Amino acid sequence: MGLRTRLFRAMGFEPVRPRVRAYQGARVNRLTSDWVTSGTSADSEIKSSFKALRNRARQLCRDNDYARQALRSIVNNVIGHGIKHQSQVRMQRGGRLDEAVNSRIHEAWEQWTRKQHCDVSGLLGFHDMERLLCRSLAESGEVFVRMIRQPFGGSKVPFALQVLEADYLIDDEIPQGKDGNTVRMGIEVDGYLRPQAYHFYANHPGDTYAGNPRTNGRRIRVPANEVVHLYIPERPGQTRGVSWFASTLMRLHMLQGYEEAEVVRARASSALMGFITSPEGELIGDDVYEGERVSEFSPGVFKYLEPGQSVTVPDLNAPDGQLEPFTRSMLRAAAAGIGVSFESVSKNFSETNYSSSRLSLLEERDTYRVLQRYFIENFHQQVFEAWLDMAVLSGAISLPGYEMAPERYRASRWIPRSWEWVDPQKEVNAYKDAVRCGFKTLGQVISEQGGDIDDVLMARQSELAMLDEMGIVVDTDPSEVNAGGGSQPFAAMGAEPAFEETEPPMAEVEESEAELEDLSDGDD
Repeated sequence: MGLRTRLFRAMGFEPVRPRVRAYQGARVNRLTSDWVTSGTSADSEIKSSFKALRNRARQLCRDNDYARQALRSIVNNVIGHGIKHQSQVRMQRGGRLDEAVNSRIHEAWEQWTRKQHCDVSGLLGFHDMERLLCRSLAESGEVFVRMIRQPFGGSKVPFALQVLEADYLIDDEIPQGKDGNTVRMGIEVDGYLRPQAYHFYANHPGDTYAGNPRTNGRRIRVPANEVVHLYIPERPGQTRGVSWFASTLMRLHMLQGYEEAEVVRARASSALMGFITSPEGELIGDDVYEGERVSEFSPGVFKYLEPGQSVTVPDLNAPDGQLEPFTRSMLRAAAAGIGVSFESVSKNFSETNYSSSRLSLLEERDTYRVLQRYFIENFHQQVFEAWLDMAVLSGAISLPGYEMAPERYRASRWIPRSWEWVDPQKEVNAYKDAVRCGFKTLGQVISEQGGDIDDVLMARQSELAMLDEMGIVVDTDPSEVNAGGGSQPFAAMGAEPAFEETEPPMAEVEESEAELEDLSDGDD
């Protein structure tokens, strides 16, 4: 402190110090001194943590009920029964759908999606593979699919898929790749961080049942056009994925430990009956075994203590009233971190009503629709295009002019799963009004429900024809019954004319004859 500062302070003046403008969240003070941050890149942060995050997430999803339910909810809502494919090849003239070509592609695709054809191991059908990929993506943060261009299980199309866990990718230091490329945690990228190749282990590094010792530790380089890498980047320049449970691992782990402690405390509270002091000093119930005193709590057991010893029995009072609200609070935060609703994780719907349930479902389903679109663009369409190339090259499908215009035949429509509503009657009425007003088409409504308008209309036509053939009238047939339940006009007439010829009344006949007589008299 200088002489001038001491002089001003002695006179009662405090010198004004210059203040530096800064964001409140960026200031360093006694409240933020332990807030350690860094300016490293996404890959630098991931490299030091993604292995531990991945293994801990797997352990939680194995042993923690809430983590397992969150994972199950994600898979069921994103994939469900599977994302269906519909070919959309159009004629070159008129723009109408080419039903013949679309039918050939659909039949060949459905045949290939059987487990003996689409999976190199022959264990997973295509829809089962979708569910496994979604589960691995959420649990481990990433998953790889290798496209093998050779037939399996007698398939006519030389094409199959191999699902690889993230552990297969080599994450240690690798020499520089070809053409000066950089290898980042097993992914060889160019100067634009565009993947050029993937470096895999021939066997899972943690597999203790690897059959061929000569292949253990062997490394293979797979070109990028043969690999589908599924992960959701959260920062620009990120090349590896992170488990979706990363931000909630500690919370769920601590909650599991807290619940375990409460259960142990409750068991001890219910098993401990009391202590009895014996004048003889004989200790009954405790023994010394291998130098250690053994004491256990069993229901209905009284413990005998030595004279002079006193024990204060704690009031365990377990479980107390704080367990349930504390668990709810922890689960709400955990569900928010994972990206699902509290009701989906806890299976607790006791505090919801129609409005809150619908709002929660709409918010959650927006997330699921984003994930469905991600799967369609990054897995389904890419695999379908590669499969279609091999199907045409192998002669399994004959598509004229495919070599000149492959994009015409790759046009597809993917139909993900849909959801039922809390109150279906209100939603159906809203859909009906939207269609009548022209805000939506019938095809859009059916698509939002996970269906295909062609399949629905063809099935409906077949159903109505069968009902007409059997002479059965149901109240869901709009041609027979109106919305109020009454019969439609002329519905019972079937193929008869809408208006039958009837004899005119006698008065009209007599009037017509009189007019004819007047006309004849006038002619005379």
